[in-house]
Amino acid sequence: MLGLKLPTDPRWVNIVEKNVDEILTDHAYCEQKAASTAISLIVSFPEYTELIDEMIALSREEMGHFKMVHDRIIARGKTLGRDRKDEYVLQLIKFFPKGGSRTTQLVHRLLYAALIEARSCERFRLLSEALEDKELAEFYHKLMVSEASHYTMFLSFARKYGDREEVDKKWQDLLNHEARIMTNLSTGETIHG
Repeated sequence: MLGLKLPTDPRWVNIVEKNVDEILTDHAYCEQKAASTAISLIVSFPEYTELIDEMIALSREEMGHFKMVHDRIIARGKTLGRDRKDEYVLQLIKFFPKGGSRTTQLVHRLLYAALIEARSCERFRLLSEALEDKELAEFYHKLMVSEASHYTMFLSFARKYGDREEVDKKWQDLLNHEARIMTNLSTGETIHG
């Protein structure tokens, strides 16, 4: 369903289980960044009314997820650690060339967002199915469902605002690029890396 070209190695869950506090901190920041992305799209593309309405709702939802993850961190007797670079995202967003028309810039940003949400969804599915901590597994199952709808929303908007054939080609090219990135990741206690 997600179209990812390279699935995450299931052994990644073993890394997570040894470093749950680290994954929760990374996850909290991923939620915060997702909210920031929604707000950035509002600021950058205010003329797209339907997109703005969805991004308002998304920013609220993502901050709600941030709070849910932060609450889990606190419940574990920990505090939110410091943010760190997301190597996955840094490599991913280098794919499309800078510049172009406003529509092209919007489509590229929507495709990046769709792919990040798709990978998050895939990772949350793995966690929901394989974590020994059943409460945490259930928590990730609920988030997985949410991430799937985000992925499809971003991809649908890209197809709506751009030329469908061109957008679909860019999407496939981006998926192939992401698979190459993933060959060197899945070795750390981060949601994407």
